[in-house]
Amino acid sequence: QVQLAESGGGLVQAGGSLRLSCAASGLTFSTAAMGWFRQAPGKEREFVSSIKWTGRSTYYADSVKGRFTISRDNAKNTVYLQMNSLQPEDTAVYFCATNRLGRVGVSSKDYDYWGQGTQVTVSS
Repeated sequence: QVQLAESGGGLVQAGGSLRLSCAASGLTFSTAAMGWFRQAPGKEREFVSSIKWTGRSTYYADSVKGRFTISRDNAKNTVYLQMNSLQPEDTAVYFCATNRLGRVGVSSKDYDYWGQGTQVTVSS
């Protein structure tokens, strides 16, 4: 049974930083692609970032490029999202997702398992 557990969310002031973690179990993590999405109140879930199994190929939404960094530790079955220079518009529930076949994408349909999400709130 695949399980993804996000942590690290919280309340931060504009300009601050947070690091999200997503611990995975029940899958061959070292060959899976991982992604982060977010959903703000009243809005659709949107792509934030993704990373291939090697960790060398990463992808970002234009809105977070240069501020967020995705990484993974295959020995710990964990993917991270370092978020710097946070802005109020980054406020959302952040979800971790996986494509067990290793394919990355920007659509939520590209991922087959999801975590429960962690709340990130950025105050102005």
